Amino acid sequence: MSHEIICSGALVYSLSTKRFLLLHRTQSKQKNVWGLVGGTNGKDELPWPALQREINEEVGGLPNIIKTIPLETFVSTDEKFSFHTYLVVIKDEFLPILNEEHDGYAWVNFGKWPMPLHMGLRSTLQNKTNQTKLATVFELIDILENNYETN
Repeated sequence: MSHEIICSGALVYSLSTKRFLLLHRTQSKQKNVWGLVGGTNGKDELPWPALQREINEEVGGLPNIIKTIPLETFVSTDEKFSFHTYLVVIKDEFLPILNEEHDGYAWVNFGKWPMPLHMGLRSTLQNKTNQTKLATVFELIDILENNYETN
């Protein structure tokens, strides 16, 4: 099963503020929308290394990645396109160094998404399975944080 276009995106989450990083896109077919850090994988690139490259290109890298969790792999009906979404947990919010693909960024609370959202991201966030996965991750994070504070 060979996909012709493989993309990867990072839903970046700051532990200290419990907010997500979104970027305002100025280029590509989907422009003037809010989306994830990420992009198209190179010919022989695997999704996570491709995403690390995109993170460096689009925001100047991510400080203190604590955990990377595969959230979803979307595959189009004709199987020619796939998109790998990762939840990337970092300690603190940071000031992204944007490249020419974006003209703005926002750190936002879950459900307080800026509009218009990229249609693929909107589907991902509205997907019940993904909402359940995210809720589970946030519950685990809270449990871990509370255990650290009490010990």
